[in-house]
Amino acid sequence: MRLGRGPRRWGCWSCAPRRPAPAEAEELHYPQGEHRSDYDREALLGVQEDVDEYVKLGHEEQQKRLQAIIKKIDLDSDGFLTESELSSWIQMSFKHYAMQEAKQQFVEYDKNNDGTVTWDEYNIQMYDRVIDFDENTALDDAEEESFRQVSSCAQSFCFWLLRLYMSYSYFLHLKDKKRFEKANQDLGPGLSLEEFIAFEHPEEVDYMTEFVIQEALEEHDKNGDGFVSLEEFLGDYRRDPTANEDPEWILVEKDRFVNDYDKDNDGRLDPQELLSWVVPNNQGIAQEEALHLIDEMDLNGDKKLSEEEILEDQDLFLTSEATDYGRQLHDDYFYHDEL
Repeated sequence: MRLGRGPRRWGCWSCAPRRPAPAEAEELHYPQGEHRSDYDREALLGVQEDVDEYVKLGHEEQQKRLQAIIKKIDLDSDGFLTESELSSWIQMSFKHYAMQEAKQQFVEYDKNNDGTVTWDEYNIQMYDRVIDFDENTALDDAEEESFRQVSSCAQSFCFWLLRLYMSYSYFLHLKDKKRFEKANQDLGPGLSLEEFIAFEHPEEVDYMTEFVIQEALEEHDKNGDGFVSLEEFLGDYRRDPTANEDPEWILVEKDRFVNDYDKDNDGRLDPQELLSWVVPNNQGIAQEEALHLIDEMDLNGDKKLSEEEILEDQDLFLTSEATDYGRQLHDDYFYHDEL
């Protein structure tokens, strides 16, 4: 588990629900190596009213809608669902719901209902007031100024910690503002829905890619060479001189650096490799879930699922990422003929 190290994932910068990172999802899904069947439903449905809505569908209607979804997952219409087809479907589902959540947020943030979200409206929704400053202006308001600076002459450790926290809050707020300005492609007074989606989910919009990379380099590329080394990747970590080996989380991070991100094995992350680190990657989670379903439901060992195998263990399929924990059965975007 990352334990606070590594870049802040884009989804965490907003109030939107966050999907767990792959390692975190693994820990929640398989505590002590044991599969939690209830995790699959809880992970997305979460609130009780959504669970209740899922239960309301009768068995026959559940099956009818599930069969419609199975046909859509089966891209080559051969009557079987492969790991690739399941993974592609799950990733599409992730993106669909991320966009739906952004659209819902847009309505909440657009206080005057003029079809745009201004920086002031964003601040009011996030902080209940307008906070606006640049990198150089000294602030008159003592509370806002404390966002910027950590006092070198703090009278107590608690006071210093408070100032440090507020300084970090300023840092995150300033990054939000930069991302907001970059998303505002037409330089209008506020963000349109499409621009707001780019602000909330820059990983989904091509024109935000360079911004994402540059932000990551500014934060992690300490020597300015345009790459992120292993040392820069690990941040401020320093091994305890009395310890015989690194702690487990450092070993995990080193393994990810070498095996997941540093594709050309040159000991550093170039901009494209860096992108795979800082942008949420649902592909791994989707592939893991697809393989999990096949392992659990493939009765004849052919490494794919027939409709009969799925209906044989319908509850497992309905409490998985493949149906977004049953939510797709209540979303006609998924079970109607046209997608």
